[in-house]
Amino acid sequence: MKTLKSKTKITKATLRSFARRNEGKLYAKEVSSFDGMSDIVEANTKAKFQPTEINNDKKNYYQTGIQGIYTVQGSGNMYNLYENDTYEGIEVYNCCGTTILAIKK
Repeated sequence: MKTLKSKTKITKATLRSFARRNEGKLYAKEVSSFDGMSDIVEANTKAKFQPTEINNDKKNYYQTGIQGIYTVQGSGNMYNLYENDTYEGIEVYNCCGTTILAIKK
């Protein structure tokens, strides 16, 4: 991966650094999200990568400042490298769902 090394331990700081380095080229995809009506995380089968941006108003985008990427306090977030034929980036998984922050290759 050009932007992240495969042996890099990914943290919230890594996620924010990746976003700052690639500002203006970011895409987000909501793979799954929490649904309060059914009280579970449900898959978003129609999810597509959409352009996204960094927003410094952190009260709207909990702790990351990245539109569409939500994290939780403590150690409730898991981060993985993500790569497919078109995109590469970071997958964020927590009780809110799974989202991917990526850039085009």
